[in-house]
Amino acid sequence: MNKYAQVFQGTAFTSKSPKEVEILEDYLFCINDKGMIEQVVAPTNNDYSILLNAYEGKENFHRLAEGQYFLPGFIDLHVHAPQWAQSGTALDIPLYDWLNTYTFPIESKFSDLEFAKTVYEEVVNTLLANGTTTALYFATVHKEASFMLAEICANKGQRGLVGKVVMDNPDQNPDFYRDASTKTALEDTEAFILAVKELAKTTKQGVYPVVTPRFIPSCTDDALKGLGELAAKHDTHIQSHCSESDWEHGYVQDRFQKNDAFALNDFGLLGEKSVMAHCNFLDDNDANLFAETGTAVCHCPISNAYFANSVIPIAHLHAKGVEIGLGSDISGGFSPSLFDNARQAVISSRMLEDGVDTTLPASERGVPSSRITINEAFYLATAGGGEGLSLPIGRLAEKYAWDVQIIDTKLATAKLPIFNVEEDLSDVFQKIMYLVRPENIREVWVQGEKVHSRI
Repeated sequence: MNKYAQVFQGTAFTSKSPKEVEILEDYLFCINDKGMIEQVVAPTNNDYSILLNAYEGKENFHRLAEGQYFLPGFIDLHVHAPQWAQSGTALDIPLYDWLNTYTFPIESKFSDLEFAKTVYEEVVNTLLANGTTTALYFATVHKEASFMLAEICANKGQRGLVGKVVMDNPDQNPDFYRDASTKTALEDTEAFILAVKELAKTTKQGVYPVVTPRFIPSCTDDALKGLGELAAKHDTHIQSHCSESDWEHGYVQDRFQKNDAFALNDFGLLGEKSVMAHCNFLDDNDANLFAETGTAVCHCPISNAYFANSVIPIAHLHAKGVEIGLGSDISGGFSPSLFDNARQAVISSRMLEDGVDTTLPASERGVPSSRITINEAFYLATAGGGEGLSLPIGRLAEKYAWDVQIIDTKLATAKLPIFNVEEDLSDVFQKIMYLVRPENIREVWVQGEKVHSRI
């Protein structure tokens, strides 16, 4: 028999498809020393009793208590790590004003490494406590502080994909916060990529450098071209914002006479390892380009309610074959919880389908076939995010990383309304998705290592 590093026993929920949740009742999950799921064993399997006899009672055997369940760790595809310092403020002003009045001033402070360390440690701790095992981070223009964020992810056990932000356009960035020049922006980005790749060699769960033009308005053409070339040279992930708001979408059309998607593609910034945040204004040609190139959309439903001037048609984009994951967009989105964002994703989709203007007849008020279910929102937060990053994460299945959150539905201070011991497990899953609070997340594991627990 194989000798496993860890064996877990319990009931798990994982995405079988974008619309279907698979319930693995009282399964065994056998984890190898690399933190990967090597075997998933059903109670009806002949190996089940053999494995139980071999591992039960050992230190590396973990059985869930009654009322506890496994969920895959959440994958947050859009976090502005420095903006944790301003979360919950100034959400009532337009995006352009919000960036220039609040965001750029706070991000400029990350030249101070002590300040950066304090904020970055707290944001990583907070996301882990909310069940986020993988995060795709925007840092700031500062190379040293951005690398520090990667180090903190490595040390705390979170799988971090981190980008040193590029903002070299003097017309759109303030004097006090931008790259000194296009040349230094590209040189710093390449140095950052090399340093994070070196760090990754000693990090079990992986840390990854990400080429990160903030968005087209922030960057010159030469910077965008250079970043596309660096991503190809070093085979890195790429992230940016795309067609987020009326202002940003219109700016790109005025500058290039085309939509963001095609402009980004011209610079080599779309591909299998690219994730573009928001994308509310994608048209069908843009969506087809995303599907063809393998570029993923990050849906940020809470942030979109404040700054995107629209509701993104997630169901329509999914139907066209676009990969989609979920993001908190701290701090345009106030909540670090992907539970909250999954709930808002469902709510927003229902409002898009039903419409909001009651002066119109019901038949004309909304956009038909726009709703998504909580099953689909769960998929976005887990398997969809893994596919968007092209990494073996987001599912509780063989050959995937053991990234899990252990949910306790019987916690005295946050008990879920489950009164029937025979309650259908699909209903239990829905109650978890709609009602769980951070205190219900008892443990979080990344790549087979426990990284968070609540006593």
